[in-house]
Amino acid sequence: MVVRGLAGLAGLLAVLEVLPRTPLVSADYLPPASTIGRAFWHLLGEGTFWSALGDTLTGWGTGLAIAVLAGVAAGVVIGSVPVLRAATASTIEFLRPIPSVALIPVAVLLYGTDLRSKLLLVVYASFWQVLVQVLAGLQDADPVAQDTARSYRLGTWGRIRYVLWPTALPYVMTGVRLAATVALVLAVTAELVIGAPGLGQQLAVAQTSGAVPEVYALVLTTGLIGVAVNLAARAVEHRVLHWHQSQRGESQAR
Repeated sequence: MVVRGLAGLAGLLAVLEVLPRTPLVSADYLPPASTIGRAFWHLLGEGTFWSALGDTLTGWGTGLAIAVLAGVAAGVVIGSVPVLRAATASTIEFLRPIPSVALIPVAVLLYGTDLRSKLLLVVYASFWQVLVQVLAGLQDADPVAQDTARSYRLGTWGRIRYVLWPTALPYVMTGVRLAATVALVLAVTAELVIGAPGLGQQLAVAQTSGAVPEVYALVLTTGLIGVAVNLAARAVEHRVLHWHQSQRGESQAR
C-alpha cells in the first residue's frame, strides 16, 4: 500500500512538472513542480518560515488540547445524566452546525488579530467533533452491563470508569482524530483571513506580493503538516486502542 501511495505521489509530481510546460496552463499561475520544490527548499532556510510554522502549531496544539479536554468533560457529564442530555440536545443541535468561519468577525471584535482569535475558532470547531463522539459512545454502552453495575451498587464514578468509558473510548479517539484535522484547517484559515501570525499569514503575504512559487510551497507545507497530523493521530489511536477489535483487525489487514 505504501508503494502504491508513493507511486501515486510520483505520478502527481510528474503531471505538475509537465502540465505548466504545455499551452493548457500558464507557468505564471502554476509553476512546475521543480520550481515549487526550489521555493520550498528556500523557505526551509528562512527564520520567518520556522517562526510562522511555530505560531501555526502553537495555535493548533493549544486549541486542540482545550477542545479535547472540554469536549470529553462536557460529554461525560451530559451523557451520564439522561435529564441533562435531554435538556441540552436542542442547544447542541443549534450551536453545532454554525460554521466557525462565521465567528471570524466576533473573534476579531473580541481579541483583534492575536492568538486568542485563532484559539476561539479552533476550539469552537474542534469541540463539537469530540463532544458528539463522546455522547455517541456513552449512548452505545450496553444496557445489560449498566444494569449489572447498578446491581453491584457501583457509584456514578465506578459506572463511568468501568462501564461507560471503555465503550466510549473508541468514539473519543475518533473524535480526537477528526478534531486534529479540523483544528489545523481552522488555524490556517484564521491566519489567512484575520492575519494572525502563522503560515496562513505568510501565504497571504506571498499571494499579495505575487510570489507564486512561494504560495504553492506554503500550500505544500500545510499539506505535509496535515499528513503528519493524521499519521500521528492514527498512531495514538492505535496505541490507546490496541485492545479493541477494530485495531486488531486493522493490524491483521496490514
